[in-house]
Amino acid sequence: MQQRRRDVLATGAALATLGLAGCDGLSGGDETDAPAETESDGENEFDEAAGEGDSPTDDSDGSGGSVDVAVAAEWNAMRARVWDAQALGLAGAHDAGASVAQSTFGRFEGASGEYGAHETLESTSESSYEGFEEALGELRSAGLEAGDVERTREEAGLASEHLATAQRELVGESAARAFDLQLLGAATLDAAALAGAGHFGGAQAAAESVLGRFEETAVHDALESVDADSYEAFEGSLEAVASSAGSEDAESVRAEAEAAYQATVDGSYALADSEAVAGTGHVAAIQARGWDGAALAAAGGPSTDYAHAAALTLYRARAADAHRLAARGETDRAATMAGDIFAHFEGARAHEALEEADDEAYEGFESGLAALRSAIENGNSSEIDDAAATVDENLVTGVDALAGSNAPLLAAAFSRARFADARELYRLGQNDVAATLAQGLFERFEADELGLHEALESTSEELYHSFEEEHLSGLITAFENTDDDAVSTHYEGVQSALLAFEIQAGSTATASGAEAAYVGARGFDAAVLDALGNDGRAEAIAQGAFEHFEAGAGGYHEALEDADESVYESFEERLGVVSSAAGDGEDVYPASKSFGAEALKSAYAIVEHAGGSTGGAGATVLQDAFAHFENARVHELLEEASTSAYETFEAELDAYIAAFEEGGDVAAAADAFADAALYAQFALVDSVEELPLDLRLAGSTSGGHGGGSESGGESSLQGGPNVVEGVPDDADYVVDMTAVAFEPAALTVSQGDTVAWTHTGGEAHSVTAAEGSLPDGAEYWASGGFDSEPAAREGWGAGDGAVQSGQSYVHTFETTGTHEYACIPHEAAGMVGSVTVE
Repeated sequence: MQQRRRDVLATGAALATLGLAGCDGLSGGDETDAPAETESDGENEFDEAAGEGDSPTDDSDGSGGSVDVAVAAEWNAMRARVWDAQALGLAGAHDAGASVAQSTFGRFEGASGEYGAHETLESTSESSYEGFEEALGELRSAGLEAGDVERTREEAGLASEHLATAQRELVGESAARAFDLQLLGAATLDAAALAGAGHFGGAQAAAESVLGRFEETAVHDALESVDADSYEAFEGSLEAVASSAGSEDAESVRAEAEAAYQATVDGSYALADSEAVAGTGHVAAIQARGWDGAALAAAGGPSTDYAHAAALTLYRARAADAHRLAARGETDRAATMAGDIFAHFEGARAHEALEEADDEAYEGFESGLAALRSAIENGNSSEIDDAAATVDENLVTGVDALAGSNAPLLAAAFSRARFADARELYRLGQNDVAATLAQGLFERFEADELGLHEALESTSEELYHSFEEEHLSGLITAFENTDDDAVSTHYEGVQSALLAFEIQAGSTATASGAEAAYVGARGFDAAVLDALGNDGRAEAIAQGAFEHFEAGAGGYHEALEDADESVYESFEERLGVVSSAAGDGEDVYPASKSFGAEALKSAYAIVEHAGGSTGGAGATVLQDAFAHFENARVHELLEEASTSAYETFEAELDAYIAAFEEGGDVAAAADAFADAALYAQFALVDSVEELPLDLRLAGSTSGGHGGGSESGGESSLQGGPNVVEGVPDDADYVVDMTAVAFEPAALTVSQGDTVAWTHTGGEAHSVTAAEGSLPDGAEYWASGGFDSEPAAREGWGAGDGAVQSGQSYVHTFETTGTHEYACIPHEAAGMVGSVTVE
């Protein structure tokens, strides 16, 4: 469950540290660590650190570089991602931060090959390699997933420092400081991103934090000594960024942040030993800007899937209305309602979304609707009940799949609509039916349907107590006792507690999406009462919905007006038509359908606008990056170094921007752009042939060297028993082993079934059973054929039990129960799984 974020990153912790890769891991030291020539031969520390044969050339024009520089620059981009993860966590978006940490680990593990970021780190410094992996794993699990702010800060700092240490060892102080300065510049741009998304407090804190860190690190004095103009421009622009953010002037923040960033770029060319070194780091800094865009998307409003889930929630309420009318003998209107749900769904945006999210729920919903309509037409009450239950069950599954951690908000909205139905039943004299409906809602709550029970309790003990113990039980009793005053008191208490939960537990956008479903359901309730011959109540329901909306409805009113004024006006107009139709004695149902469609439009408008506040900021970040590149020194350098790399870089950056603007796959576009940036980094140091990536990018003719374990020599890793080439034909189930995950992570099989774990990405993996969790009587199993977990872990250290690219580990399960297992080298990244044998 996300915490409410009226100002997603307003604390200044959120994204204030974004891109401060090395705020706790910048090259340290004092003035004595500044770049200097040796007395013996005039060569600088960078030349010595690079090693014989790999050092950049010392051409007078400063155009030299080496493959080590490209790798060290890639570590800079990874440092930026570490701080992205921390920033999201400090914003309260712990799940999003953990996801960034996980994907960073995955990208690192996939960066194999002799000159990949992974293997180069391992060969440069075993301690930095182990420390980085451990810190990154702890950042995800002990910090972000646990919601521990201090641990998050600590582990992010450690992860960045390990990479910074390796950078200094691999390419020397001068290059490392150039990279540090570029990273500070990228961090300054976070202030512009924050201001563009409306988070001025965070923008001001970001600028002040960068300024403070800059003044504390050795790069401060180094820059002042080699390029006083860039030094003064950077400090002056940083101060202007903070001031403009304090004045909430987004355009000035953006302009001054760009000026500060440009100063760090110019200064990095002065600090570095060659244009190639600075240019390579410059491209990595632009890659870091790309990751900032992805971080903004992760920290932004809910995805469109949440609006799809709100649509399914309204379908739940509509199906319940059809069921209710059928129970009252209004079979014609009930059958029409069921058919209309089907017709609307077939043309709805949620149709394809549900099919993609959960095909079984999609098919179950459609077949259940068809069965419901048929049962209503046939007047078979038991079949009606069964079909209605099938429809609801599959919609619940769909809501869960699409809304994820925000599903409890939609469960609250649905419950509110159904409690309103119960009260209408009570008004019709059906107090027993009303009590039964309320009791059923109580049982769903106790069963934690869509996580509502747990979410309400964790959000507010006071609200939880008010809802369950004070008002819900009281409402059921009041229905049973026909106590009008108590019904009124407890009904209002239930409604207030659930609405307050939506507001506290969600963002304005998610609460508004839930309210769109609730108010849309009330519009259809008016049609139900009209069909039952109670025009007065139909009009009162519509009028009550209007008053609820005008009173704010948990921020829904203002959010819709801000998101889309035309939808806002149409929404109010069509809700008024529902009320007028009831008051004039007309059929309310057509007006209710029209209003229901508008309610769904409002949900999409608000959700997409909320995502747009950060999605738009993300697109702006990338557009600014593109404009910067077009006028940058590195633009010409890259074009001269490799036309293919240059064209690929521009094409993927353009595609990344389009993903933001057109609602595409931002994560995939971010990865593709990062690959293009890596290609450019290697091209700038004339090392494309060493590129550790099988680039299947437009225009790339490098051929690459691919990933996997083929890194300059025959692998010393051994599989052992039951590790085979390919995937066996007789395997009953296949589990993919991606860079840092088993897919699926949880699998259910039958006794005697054979499972094959096949390597599909990243470094070598192991499949190692957790001995302490094995069912009684089960023999120990693991890749490598070990007879115990300690033996498997010791064997892995010796290179045994590895499943490499193109291979599979195979095991047949004979003992029922749940078998838990892990990948030894990637366990810290969360690569664990389970097989349940039935």
